[in-house]
Amino acid sequence: MNTKVSKKKRWKDFSSGQRAAIVALASVQVALAGTAWIDLARRDASEVNGSKGKWAAIIAVDFVGPILYFTRGIRR
Repeated sequence: MNTKVSKKKRWKDFSSGQRAAIVALASVQVALAGTAWIDLARRDASEVNGSKGKWAAIIAVDFVGPILYFTRGIRR
């Protein structure tokens, strides 16, 4: 049995490159979600596949939600 307990990494434990990558990815995620929510709010319900409430919740799921909204949620 492995008795070694893993510790959570703290911000100071990451290298500067890792920190930059985390900040960049978080920025992209926030921008994607924000853009999707704005688009959803401005779009008429008849232009959305399913309910707008459902898509608002789905958009909150990491990168997957906004990508799903833009690829599957908008009627073309």
